[in-house]
Amino acid sequence: MGIVLILNVWGFYHVPILVAGVRNQRRGSRKEEKAPSPIETLPSFSVIVPVKDEEKVIGRLLQALVRLDYPREKKQIIIVEDGSVDKTVEICAQHARRYQGQIELIHGVMSNGKPSALNHALGHVKGDILAVFDADNVPEPDVLMKVAKYFEDTSIAGVQGRICSLNEDENMLTKIVSCEAAVWFETCMRGKDTLNLFVPIAGSNYFIRRSVLEEVGGWDSKFLCEDLELSARLVKKGHCLMYAPEVLSWQENPRKLTWLFRQRMRWFRGCMEVSLKCGNLVKKPSRRNVDAEVTFVGPSILALCFMNYFLGFFMMLNPVQPTPLLIMITQTLTFLSAFHLTAIGMSLVYATKLWKTRKLLWLPLIYAYWVLETFVATYALIQVALGRPQEWTKTMKNGTIASSAFRQREDLHMQVPQVDN
Repeated sequence: MGIVLILNVWGFYHVPILVAGVRNQRRGSRKEEKAPSPIETLPSFSVIVPVKDEEKVIGRLLQALVRLDYPREKKQIIIVEDGSVDKTVEICAQHARRYQGQIELIHGVMSNGKPSALNHALGHVKGDILAVFDADNVPEPDVLMKVAKYFEDTSIAGVQGRICSLNEDENMLTKIVSCEAAVWFETCMRGKDTLNLFVPIAGSNYFIRRSVLEEVGGWDSKFLCEDLELSARLVKKGHCLMYAPEVLSWQENPRKLTWLFRQRMRWFRGCMEVSLKCGNLVKKPSRRNVDAEVTFVGPSILALCFMNYFLGFFMMLNPVQPTPLLIMITQTLTFLSAFHLTAIGMSLVYATKLWKTRKLLWLPLIYAYWVLETFVATYALIQVALGRPQEWTKTMKNGTIASSAFRQREDLHMQVPQVDN
């Protein structure tokens, strides 16, 4: 009965968040357009990009960073190379020479994952605000100018921008993953921000004050999800993180199931480990602290859902006389899953405007994808329970651009003259 209660509470807890996110989308962006700030009042940015074996995508990112519409004297680009064995170093060095004074290439002391590379960059940063992008990102030219307006409020410690898919039209899997990301960013994150709840850092296209990062001691390299662990420490100290839907960057989604499995395995296990470390946030009850705890236990809830599916399959193969308690648990979990998926489906319609396109035909695959996610979460939970060694796995990328939305925005940018900073 306790498990049933937990799952019900967790499922219905997210309904107001989804509703708030949908309402925010319908009203448009929360942030009103302001007149451009004088150059002398703009904060300085240090853009950090950790890279390892990214020859297929790093050149594309470097070109996008150089084209950022922001004063050159207030923009620093740091590439942290972390033991590449392909042509990544050569490509980065070529760009550093070509754009001397704009791009700085440094090498990590040892190859020990993304958080270690980020910490190594801290000794080289000069900006007031740190921006972090992954190697496969393509940020919009105006990301720094738009996010700078948020930091005019000195109470804001960090901002998470929106991430869209570069290859959503590549295959069925990338389509589904891009839909999932649309719901997460444009509904859940919007809803959390609107309700002043916990806005987690998503690992890329995020921005944080250098003074705040130094205060909490940088990134913790002992965690697979260094972004979520950093978010936990920030909220624990009372810092405010916000979501900026208009601060847009594009990146690749996994195009193969094996790539997706490794990525989600790292995410789910990392989240579970953060929940074990930060389970004391509820000792200081607040809206953000409680929501952070709910966010951290999400993968564990997915694992509980998979156990329900497994139990139902087992009962089909081995018919037994069900007890009233077993019937109630099974029916309740089934109803909860259906209810939650329906809410997600409605959010998906608003987040991706499915009613205007043939993408509506993809909706029946949401349930199958959900089951896959619950399986990965269960596997991650087993790894944590058995104390298996951590393994940092890099998400593979192949440099594919297969997104009609991205191409349309690129055409639009080409029509707008770029300011030479």
